[in-house]
Amino acid sequence: MEQTSQKLKLGALIALVVGSMIGGGIFSLPQNMAASAGAGAVLIGWLITAIGMLTLAFVFQSLANRKPDLDTGVYAYAKAGFGDYMGFSSAWGYWISAWIGNVSYFVLLFSTLGIFFPVFGEGNTFVAILCASAVLWGIHFLVLQGIREAAFINLVTTIAKVIPLILFIVITLFAFQSGIFVEDFWGFGNPDLGSVLDQVRNMMLVTVWVFIGIEGANVYSARAARRSDVGRATVVGFLGVLLLLVLVNVLSMGVMSQAELANLQNPSMAGVLEHVVGRWGAVLISVGLVISLAGGLLAWTLLCAEILVAGASDGTMPKFLSKQNSKHAPINALWLSNGLIQLFLIFTFFNEATYLNLLYLATSMILIPYFWSAAYAVILSWRGETYENQPQARRKDLVIALIALIYAAWLVYAGGIQYLLLSALLYAPGAIFFAMAKRERKEKVFKPAEKIIFAGVLIVAVIGAIGMYKGVLTL
Repeated sequence: MEQTSQKLKLGALIALVVGSMIGGGIFSLPQNMAASAGAGAVLIGWLITAIGMLTLAFVFQSLANRKPDLDTGVYAYAKAGFGDYMGFSSAWGYWISAWIGNVSYFVLLFSTLGIFFPVFGEGNTFVAILCASAVLWGIHFLVLQGIREAAFINLVTTIAKVIPLILFIVITLFAFQSGIFVEDFWGFGNPDLGSVLDQVRNMMLVTVWVFIGIEGANVYSARAARRSDVGRATVVGFLGVLLLLVLVNVLSMGVMSQAELANLQNPSMAGVLEHVVGRWGAVLISVGLVISLAGGLLAWTLLCAEILVAGASDGTMPKFLSKQNSKHAPINALWLSNGLIQLFLIFTFFNEATYLNLLYLATSMILIPYFWSAAYAVILSWRGETYENQPQARRKDLVIALIALIYAAWLVYAGGIQYLLLSALLYAPGAIFFAMAKRERKEKVFKPAEKIIFAGVLIVAVIGAIGMYKGVLTL
């Protein structure tokens, strides 16, 4: 049993949530949003995102408090509500999202350094991949020194990377011009943006990406010093990050026009601040981004390893993934995750995959785990399980869970067919690990209903594979 000193306190849990969410996305937010929508659609999109993600935050908070025996968050909820295969698929999708997200962070990190050192190019040159690999294995051996030590470093980097964001907000607040903000408010001056609904839909995957990690405290609930801190860290972390994101996005649209923002090179926050104060502003943001990405890489390395070892601990994943070293670091899970990150880094060199390509794929992979978590919350409140003599709390949580479920379904739609097919290609091979775990427990691999679900995943994956072979579907 772990000593109390090795448990994660509220501050560390909040830092894991904030550190997981604030990676590279916020630094590219002005350009990413302006490329998809005008100011009016952006405000509508943030309103939808705030409501949807807040309900998801409340879902994770409620589930953490009402189901304290489910210590692995996203994956455990899907398994408890919908069976072993859906639980495994949620763990598998969450894990893939985490390590693909890390690949995108490496690409953006060296793309940013490419501003000062052209040899790194867009983050996918040979030198960039070589240096990214060195950083990857440096983080790998750091985490092997122990989860608690790595979590402390994440706390420090989280504080450090928030400082340039606050400076950006203060400076652009004084430079904000309402005339620029309301000019072509609905984006009708640019036919390429489409209708307001199209604009809102097109910006959705970006808003989800910047909030991925909202469930970070739940993943570490088994390591929390106090169970009640898990839900509190989720909500506090979400509200803080939401405020930062909205301010960065909205204030930028009052400093430069939609067309100017859309044409900025990423990290676009650097271009916005340079427009206001000169070259030193771009340097400040670039330094902040490097720190932010370093913290994000660490946080997601922790998360993707933790979800594997948690799944292996109860037989959902093969047993070899549960192995920990003397410092409680999940050694086999780390080797598997970082080995695949290394392979994908090499893939980006030959395929020239960009940050945005990887961002969209990572986002699509995590939508299913979010959906099943919300669905499980609906089932609990609908049945009244854990709500004995609490009719008002039950009705409130049912409404919140339904909104979260509708929002998650909307996100799957907003992601589009391309990333749904690519996601199926990555989900399908997971059945091999699922079968290994089942055979270790001397159980049948699939129940009748699970066979139908797997067959559906396999069919979609085959369609995706054909699309990639014919060049119709690309990363």
